[in-house]
Amino acid sequence: MRYQQLEYDHSSQKPDVIPIEDNENYVHRMIKQYIGSLGLFFIIIVFCVILSFLSPVFLTKTNLINLLIQSAILITLSVGVTFVMLTGGIDLSVGGVMAVSAAIGLGTIVYHDVPVILGVFISLLIGAAFGLFNGIMASRFHVPPLIVTLATMGMARGIVTMYTNGSNITPVPYSFVVLANDRLFGIPILIIVVAVLVLMAHIILKYTVFGRAVYATGGNEDAARLAGIRTRLIIIFSFIISGLMAATAGIFMTALLESAGSNAGRGIELTVITATVIGGTSLFGGQGNVAGTVLGAFLISLVANAVNLLGVPPAWETFVTASLILIAALLDVYRRKYLIEKNML
Repeated sequence: MRYQQLEYDHSSQKPDVIPIEDNENYVHRMIKQYIGSLGLFFIIIVFCVILSFLSPVFLTKTNLINLLIQSAILITLSVGVTFVMLTGGIDLSVGGVMAVSAAIGLGTIVYHDVPVILGVFISLLIGAAFGLFNGIMASRFHVPPLIVTLATMGMARGIVTMYTNGSNITPVPYSFVVLANDRLFGIPILIIVVAVLVLMAHIILKYTVFGRAVYATGGNEDAARLAGIRTRLIIIFSFIISGLMAATAGIFMTALLESAGSNAGRGIELTVITATVIGGTSLFGGQGNVAGTVLGAFLISLVANAVNLLGVPPAWETFVTASLILIAALLDVYRRKYLIEKNML
């Protein structure tokens, strides 16, 4: 290994040195972290330019705001799942957790006349409880996250169907209507709230000990454990964050639809995974960032918006989304292979 001498420490009579390879590895890590996001951003720009020619409605203020609002739920869910996938896991329960937490939370407000803030707290508590269960089963009992979260997805759907009896719960409190419809400085309040959540997630992953432990756990769980990281707790808390974000997305959906029901978010799980992987989060763990996830979710929302504006049959949206799942998985495999070949992983 090559070394570059910085200064001489007379007390120890040994030169303080820094490996030059560390600087090179740091550059590699930065390239690995951001090059995918920049490429995705470029794709979105090109797609927007094409859409602006195909549909004169696309660049109107109303459509752009609607696009942001429509992407808010997917972004919220995807950011939560990013924490789990960075540890090497996966969470397919977010759609069911979103539905059950929203229905029970709103139900306590409508049927039991509890304060709105308490109903919101109950929703978040339910989401955290599902996340805690997923995390314990995956980390403590070593049940594959795919199996665990498939099971909890079914449990959540069963609970919400029994609770709502297959019908929608209405009406929503006025504060929910404010969240969905009011604006601050011309920007929808919902978008501002989502932006704050995204910023918080970015800070947690990039600048905190917990965030570094998440990456370490996903990169090599055994090595992280030997380094003193409590990997089981990291996995559990990652699932809890995913559950909390799912419950938060449920609150957003309830505000937008002005109701809560058993069909809310049905089938959104794979779309969330697709958005996260397209954004650069590896299916193998240890790689990814919040910015990429947001771009991935926005790209999928953009595809849905294009389908509506261009009058394309809805079945094509399902086909495109399914195709994106396959493309995202292939890109992740080849991206990982490339990084290994370049000694960047």
